[in-house]
Amino acid sequence: MHAVVVINPVSGPRRHRSVAACAALARDVLGRHGGTVEAKVTGARGDARAFAQQARADGADLVIAWGGDGTINEVASALAFSDVALGIVPGGSGNGLARDLGIPLEPAPALEAAAARRTRRIDAGQIDTALFFNVAGIGLDAVIAKGIARPDARRGLSGYARLTFLELPRYRPQRYRIQSEGGTDERHAIFIALANSRQYGNNAQIAPAARLDDGHLNLVVVEAQPLWRILWRLPDLFRGRLEPGPGLLMHSTTAVTIHAQAAMAYHADGEPGMAGSSLEVRVHAGALEVVVPK
Repeated sequence: MHAVVVINPVSGPRRHRSVAACAALARDVLGRHGGTVEAKVTGARGDARAFAQQARADGADLVIAWGGDGTINEVASALAFSDVALGIVPGGSGNGLARDLGIPLEPAPALEAAAARRTRRIDAGQIDTALFFNVAGIGLDAVIAKGIARPDARRGLSGYARLTFLELPRYRPQRYRIQSEGGTDERHAIFIALANSRQYGNNAQIAPAARLDDGHLNLVVVEAQPLWRILWRLPDLFRGRLEPGPGLLMHSTTAVTIHAQAAMAYHADGEPGMAGSSLEVRVHAGALEVVVPK
């Protein structure tokens, strides 16, 4: 086995080891299963993608992303449409994809799961030119993602909650025209989420019916509505009980085009992006091989 471990030294609240200790743990756990182990440490945005691309070119069998959703997205995007497996050591503040895959949140058991190399293929979404594997979104979703991406932002569930409650009362909903297999729909929405997995992270399940390998994305449209109605439904978000109803549109799709009156900010697994007034989203079935626990 030739494994490359890509470590983000600054992601998330779960970093209790130095980078050197992380690399040593990876070499120890993976080394017991034979083969070679390389550790690469990111220093800037884009490094994780570059390391994974080089590992793929060098013939690595396994590339492990040790970090948060951004690190995982970069590595996964580089490995998509290949037979090189992605391993995950959750090191972020939400760890949505890792949670949906059942990957242990502690490093040692996560590395053991990666070393066992039991894999499954999952879908990838594409929003504009960016791939995503967990959740993408526009509207308030994108505003919050941009705020969380700031270097000085507070991370974790408390950080997301704080920013959401700051932005929600002052955010102005937008009018969208949504085209999918089911036809064309006009919605005045606070945000639109495109979910490949069930949750953002921290067990906030925006799309309880989503499945990582069903060849579909789940479209979730939260329409303009009184603040009290949104707060009233928050417990359902964390209990995995969100259902379509007044102010909440949910259905599965393989492709959707979203039109607005101005350029749209979006995020892909929390990574901010910008598109024009028309934005295309589609699914790539079985695009990524990922290691999962037994």
